[in-house]
Amino acid sequence: MSKVNTISRKKFINQSAKALSMTALGFSALSSCSSEEEESPLNSFSKRYRWNMVTTWPPNFPIIGEAIQEFCEKIHILTNGQIKIKVYHAGELIPAFEVFDAVSSGAAEIGNSASYYWAGKNSATQFFSSVPFGMNAQQLNSWLYYGGGLDLWRELYADFNLVPFYAGNTGVQMGGWFNRQVNTPADLKGLKMRIPGLGGKVFERAGGTVVLSSGGELYTHLERGIIDAAEWIGPYHDYLMGFHEISKYYYAPGWHEPGTAFEFIVNKTIFDELPSHLQEIIEFVSSAISAKILSHFEQKNAEYLFKINSETDVELKYFPTELLSHLKITSEEVIQEIANESEFNKKIYQSYHSFLNTQKVWAPYSEGAFHTKIFSI
Repeated sequence: MSKVNTISRKKFINQSAKALSMTALGFSALSSCSSEEEESPLNSFSKRYRWNMVTTWPPNFPIIGEAIQEFCEKIHILTNGQIKIKVYHAGELIPAFEVFDAVSSGAAEIGNSASYYWAGKNSATQFFSSVPFGMNAQQLNSWLYYGGGLDLWRELYADFNLVPFYAGNTGVQMGGWFNRQVNTPADLKGLKMRIPGLGGKVFERAGGTVVLSSGGELYTHLERGIIDAAEWIGPYHDYLMGFHEISKYYYAPGWHEPGTAFEFIVNKTIFDELPSHLQEIIEFVSSAISAKILSHFEQKNAEYLFKINSETDVELKYFPTELLSHLKITSEEVIQEIANESEFNKKIYQSYHSFLNTQKVWAPYSEGAFHTKIFSI
């Protein structure tokens, strides 16, 4: 080997060593800078999360089940596979009404349900799902996103180590299936009805009798006269349940659930540890799915009310004003009692009620005028 080659090789090795040394210093500096950040950029875009979602709904539940599946698919796509969610429906991993506790404890990372199921945790949860004679879907959307409602919801759930996300709405529900007419408050006496939640409390105080029946028992109970009436959701889901086969009257409007919201709930500890871009994706996808759920309900309910009206002997009826007035007065008493349970409940109630009052001024000139004036032509 020549002397020239020996010198060249030594020079190359020395230069390479210097380059490696400088590279190491560069990585050290980068690491030092990154330590001031929440986490390194490399890790935030490469770490994989495998979540379990638990729900209160049975498998293949129309509209809601489809939306949950789409939510998981969109999250997987938009996070480039960083978050993958496996869905467990009611009873598959835990019972339906243990969703709140499972996600709160971290036994599951995420859940889907409706907040009025958690009234036993705090009665104020019901303001974020449905309030009798309260806001309809678009009004509730407006309060949540632009009236401070979502902030209050998250403040309430933070005590349970949860972060809630709005997950769609049924729109105004129907008032229920009856096998006898109801025209006055006196007709509620002795009337046995399946009607849960705040609506059930109002119905009972107004003179009716609430009978708790699960979805799987409803058809049989109504058919056998164990109950005289039942509310479920709206024309689409009600038709699939077959209530039109065994009931005489289908009443409107759904005073008890004028716009029932759903929720995605995420364990707060787990959510807070996510990189910010993943947090934003969850927020964005839940909002997008919310709009699609309401749209899907509107499309299907219109289609199936037409079927019920044209293909069955069921008589569509409106609740008389006298009866609705009685229920409304009773409802205000029940809701006021919830507001008085704590200062925070009162804060939520005042926000909700104040926003609703502004909507009562606007609605008669907007949606109300459109339906009464334009649809009547």
